[in-house]
Amino acid sequence: MTAPDSLTVSVVTYSPGEHLEVFLDSLASATIRPYRVIMADNGSTDGAPERAEDRPEVTLLRTGGNIGYGAAHNAALARISNGWVVLANPDVRWEPGSLDTLLAAGHRWPRGGAFGPAILDNDGALYPSARELPTLGRGIGHVLCGWWWPGNPWTRSYRKERGVPTEGPAGWLSGSCLLLPAEAFHGVGGFDDSYFMYFEDVDLGDRLGRAGWLSVHVPSAVVVHAGAHATERAADRMRDEHHRSAYRYLSRLFPGRLYAPLRWTLAAGLWSRAALSRVVGRVGAGAAPQRHAELLQPVTRQ
Repeated sequence: MTAPDSLTVSVVTYSPGEHLEVFLDSLASATIRPYRVIMADNGSTDGAPERAEDRPEVTLLRTGGNIGYGAAHNAALARISNGWVVLANPDVRWEPGSLDTLLAAGHRWPRGGAFGPAILDNDGALYPSARELPTLGRGIGHVLCGWWWPGNPWTRSYRKERGVPTEGPAGWLSGSCLLLPAEAFHGVGGFDDSYFMYFEDVDLGDRLGRAGWLSVHVPSAVVVHAGAHATERAADRMRDEHHRSAYRYLSRLFPGRLYAPLRWTLAAGLWSRAALSRVVGRVGAGAAPQRHAELLQPVTRQ
């Protein structure tokens, strides 16, 4: 049991290296509220989680193996029934005050079930972290055209890349950094463990919406995400996992025997793309971000 106003940060580690120390140091300046950190470790071999465990706010939870991103967060938060929870990658760097900015948004949106910040990469590109839920049309257009025509209408619509980012609802938010009421997270059953990696955040946003919660993008809160520190060590496997998760999500939108031919077509298309991505790196990289940090300046000065 936890207090109604408690703040718990869940971070999943898999040999995170120096990123974890940066994450924890920057988190200390992201909020003035007391918090605890639960590290769900999926089998690190670099000693970073053990070193971080010396910090008084940190608890190390060993999951017993590489059980996946969503499943590790579920394990970390299994006994956190109240208050606010943060789900994050260890390669996130918090900007000062960013978590308090998310918490303030939480009070402005009483039906908010998830809150996500603006996410920048190391080069200052604004990652499209607040998107519409995938549909068959958007999905096909994005998959087929995104890697060679990142400004295509399907990708821009799916990734909401039009105009200056504003605070408000989205279909889903990137799972690399999220704030949620524990009530909302557990109310929809947490992450779906069947997604080992990728699309678990899409599925979570979908189920939150079906349960009456909003996923709210808060671009006045800013974090920097280094990205791919763990997945790049098994790039081919992770590309395959991305396509497998995409199929799992999209195929569930069309259940039953009537839609079997459509699911077969989806499977053939996605696995063809996965095979192509192994030999053409640009395909695997997907659509490049189309917006930059300068767009956040009018928002962050409010």
